[in-house]
Amino acid sequence: MILTRNEIGQLIRDEKLIFEPALDKYQDQPHAVDMRLGTTFYLPKIWKISDRGREVLTVDVTECVADNFEKIELEPGQFFELAPGESVIASTYEKVSLRADDLMGILYPRSSVNRRGLSVDLTGIVDAHYSGHLMIPILNKTTSQIIRIYPGERICQIVFQKLASDLQKEDAMRHGAQYAKYEGARANGLEGKCDADEELALIRTGRLAELKKKNNEY
Repeated sequence: MILTRNEIGQLIRDEKLIFEPALDKYQDQPHAVDMRLGTTFYLPKIWKISDRGREVLTVDVTECVADNFEKIELEPGQFFELAPGESVIASTYEKVSLRADDLMGILYPRSSVNRRGLSVDLTGIVDAHYSGHLMIPILNKTTSQIIRIYPGERICQIVFQKLASDLQKEDAMRHGAQYAKYEGARANGLEGKCDADEELALIRTGRLAELKKKNNEY
């Protein structure tokens, strides 16, 4: 069940859904909440200097990628320009906390942002009991236009849904064999985090049958 502004408002009044700072009237939508763009941006690096020389960075899903980004902090009133084809990861301005046992969220782009030539690639789930800032991947999908974005502008929206049954926090924090990696994420700490070492080792060496056999869940 997708919640309307009536149910969302009641959750906020009951402190089962918290936004920090609090929402303003421009963010209030019939069955969603608009999220504002934060001041922290992560720009992908293309190369690095190592003891072997100048290396072009290769993104490997089995390795942590925190060092593959340059962090940029802006002040309110400054802007960020995306060159044609350039992508960036940004934070939301608001921190969101879901404190109801039967509540989750799904992130979607705003259509007005897409019309500017930006691709906000959001199919992200905000898990039950999550608390922290949210990551926004943004791409300038034009071939010739520089697109300017401002901290504070409404960049995406979050739709809230009820779960079929309650989920206690300790259960909600269990993601596969790990504790939720991004629980409590701060705007200046959204770098990628690695999956479990055991899982990654089996993937790197192609031992997929062993991975399945050793970790059968049901």
